[in-house]
Amino acid sequence: MLIDKSISMTPIRTAALLLLLLVSPGLFATTPPADAIPTILQSDQRHRQVSRMVTRFVERAHYSKISIDDELSVIILNNYIDALDVNKHYFRASDITYFNRYRDSLDNVLRSGDFNPIFDIFRLYRLRAQQNLDYAIAMLDEPIDFTTDKEYLFDRKDLPWLTSPEEMQQLWRQRVTNDALNLSLADKEWDDTIEVLSKRYKQVLKRINQLDSDDVVETFLNSFARTLDPHSSYLSPRQSEEYKIQMSLSYQGIGASLQLDDELVAVLNIIPGGPASIDGRLSANDRITAVGQGTAIDSDTAEEMVDVVGWPLDDVVQLIRGPSGTTVRLQILPADAIPGAEQNILELVRDKIKLEGQAASSTKIPVEKNGQEGVIGVITVPSFYQDYDARGKGEEDYVSTTRDVKRLIEELQKDDLNGLIIDLRGNGGGHLSEATALTGLFIGEGPVVQLKDTTGRIEVLDDPEPDATYNGPMVVLVDRFSASASEIFAAAIQDYQRGVVIGQRTFGKGTVQNLYILDQYARRIPDPGLGQLTLTIGKYYRITGGSTQHRGVLPDIDLPSAIDTEKTGESSRDHALPWDQIKATGFSAHQPLDSEIAYLTQSYNSRIETNPDIDFLRSDIAAVDELRSQKSISLNKEKRLEERESTRKQRLERENQRRLANGMEPVDSLDDLKDEDRPDILLDQATEIVTDLIKLGKEQNSLVTSVNAPDPEL
Repeated sequence: MLIDKSISMTPIRTAALLLLLLVSPGLFATTPPADAIPTILQSDQRHRQVSRMVTRFVERAHYSKISIDDELSVIILNNYIDALDVNKHYFRASDITYFNRYRDSLDNVLRSGDFNPIFDIFRLYRLRAQQNLDYAIAMLDEPIDFTTDKEYLFDRKDLPWLTSPEEMQQLWRQRVTNDALNLSLADKEWDDTIEVLSKRYKQVLKRINQLDSDDVVETFLNSFARTLDPHSSYLSPRQSEEYKIQMSLSYQGIGASLQLDDELVAVLNIIPGGPASIDGRLSANDRITAVGQGTAIDSDTAEEMVDVVGWPLDDVVQLIRGPSGTTVRLQILPADAIPGAEQNILELVRDKIKLEGQAASSTKIPVEKNGQEGVIGVITVPSFYQDYDARGKGEEDYVSTTRDVKRLIEELQKDDLNGLIIDLRGNGGGHLSEATALTGLFIGEGPVVQLKDTTGRIEVLDDPEPDATYNGPMVVLVDRFSASASEIFAAAIQDYQRGVVIGQRTFGKGTVQNLYILDQYARRIPDPGLGQLTLTIGKYYRITGGSTQHRGVLPDIDLPSAIDTEKTGESSRDHALPWDQIKATGFSAHQPLDSEIAYLTQSYNSRIETNPDIDFLRSDIAAVDELRSQKSISLNKEKRLEERESTRKQRLERENQRRLANGMEPVDSLDDLKDEDRPDILLDQATEIVTDLIKLGKEQNSLVTSVNAPDPEL
């Protein structure tokens, strides 16, 4: 089964696999009652079969043709240790030394299916979790001092492993103090704090103890898959079923893909057409710390918020998922906030993911050209979609991105369309056929993208549209979350010199995956229940020869963004396949836009020198960058309160400076802004740029033959 070439499916799949892939400090819970006695870990025939099949598929089908040997074994071991304890809260340096006995033998584990070394490592993880979490719970028997001058170093990923039990206890004293202080800052009484933290730590250990052999094998096989690339993965039978549920049309929730980020559940991406997308307040990389049922307005039906720090992903998903029309409350630690910062509570009404919510839409901006009134059209494309079922039934009016955009363009043309903005911000991809067809609305016939498979065979995919629907001035607006099919479209528009691409460098997801249902390949095992394997089997290349993989599409004009490129995008992921290039394919480009882009860039730079909204955005970015650079936080309550107040004050000052510069009344509090529509600064700039393009009178309807045109990114 070939997986559609997008990242739109990958986050949902990742949300399922990361349930066990990132089993780190707070994933499960403590002093074991009967239901928390550690499960017995042992291999069976299924595990051996799965391991051998996964190994064979990787050797034969993965794009990189990687060698499974002793050198790779070292990387697998490091990945497996990170999967269990990425933030170094459990294992000690002596444990890592002990594990090194397996550094050259995990390739043999994969081939034989003998998981005893893997279970050995996991048993020690359980022991360390028991020791440290028992200590954390015992700390709650005494009041905690919030007047200390010490700090909690919450980001330990790049630090050495601790060497002694005393150092580990000191770390856990700081961690428990920080957890308790966060609750105190949220106005929790001490008795409530004890209850919340005791439940949290016990839940962590309980879940660790409940992990069975299937779970541990899945974690290990994903540690192996992560050495290949970020998009290859293995799902156990249980997680395969969860994946099917999430992909089902009957799935009802908030419309967000989730993953584990250390001990917190984080938003990986927002699914177009879902409640979160429509509401607009939840963002990628926001972290969910508590979940409540019912609206806070109705005190009779609203349930208390449940602390979910340290919970496994599937348990949090179960709390968030529910019947359509019901309300769920989420306590959110914003993406740009450090641990201990103020949190927000959002209320969302559960619903199905609606196709119409994913559909392209348009708005009109009035303009005047040569004394004539007209419009600039803005077409927002949240995803590249197609109603396969309707198309398969032969329905002529089936829904698709290309059909919808064509209809919207034709409607805009009735109002004298002078210029067009295609907004692909946040578009994580979708159907490849829609990316090529949509390109055809603007270029007519021609190649759109090249696809190279594992054997080295290269296929050129052409636009099926013989004639362009729109030939006028055009801007494509992208950001770091524009991925896969979005990148194919933006790259083609750029390579054909058909329009100007503006915004931020795109995601850089230029690979193709295939899904293998392992049961279909099993022999000699009735009803095997082996799970499923996703492997990267191909790579996309622009018509100019350069890949979109890793590098993404570089905009012609850069716009500022608060998106953290170090944590977002393909280049931020370990073992991502590199950028490379192949031979360009022949195509007929439009007239070069170099001089126009130079003029537009100069005009943009002059304009933003006195633009208060851009100044505000840049100051916000600087403030966020400063927060992101912090790796520790004070354990002094007074100091934390002062820091919070200072952050609020600085934010209010920046906001009021923006408002005064725009002729608006200042506000007394940030709370006054909650119901106020915020300006879309980047779309405003896109409008200015396409207006400048209109003034240049550049109609893209004259073609010149350009064979093997140079890649603008090289």
